[in-house]
Amino acid sequence: MIADARIQFLNERIARFNDQTAYNELFTAFYPNLLTFAMGFIKSRQPAEEIVSDVFINIWQKRSRLEHVSNLKLYLYTATRNTALNYLSRHNRVMITELSEIPVELSTLPLNPERMMITAEMKKMIQEAVDRLPARCRLVFKLVREDELKYREVAELLKISQKTVEAQMTIALKRIGEVVKFDIHKTQIASPKK
Repeated sequence: MIADARIQFLNERIARFNDQTAYNELFTAFYPNLLTFAMGFIKSRQPAEEIVSDVFINIWQKRSRLEHVSNLKLYLYTATRNTALNYLSRHNRVMITELSEIPVELSTLPLNPERMMITAEMKKMIQEAVDRLPARCRLVFKLVREDELKYREVAELLKISQKTVEAQMTIALKRIGEVVKFDIHKTQIASPKK
């Protein structure tokens, strides 16, 4: 995922200078994760693609207002959620899947030396542990670890408390730790920004 400072830079370039290159970079950086997020609401890929495209079209059309958006990443996720819910409402559809059933794909996690050491077998074990997490816990884990949202951003997006996000992450890490046989209290894990 793209760094917060870079997102802020792109936000300013788009809002102040109508910078299409910055807009394209923003689109490229966020489209895959927002598509996965939209598909959590709607199991069909084509409408999910249209939803994310609509979000970005709206961003471009209202780019002058972006200067007032303090957290563009959260804004994009919230806009995607709202657009998906509006789509379901307009088409008289019931949410086909629970938001918490959004798949977590460990292969899309950014690589660092620690993650590169994970063998294919261990990766499979971890994926199975993630898949067995309770639905809300799995969603929180995905948003924090894969989409790199901060705890407070996840809390705001899911309309839950930050303490609930922290508790869900603790549960997720504990259960994953049990599978790969490490003690969460003895292992130092790079904790995400809160």
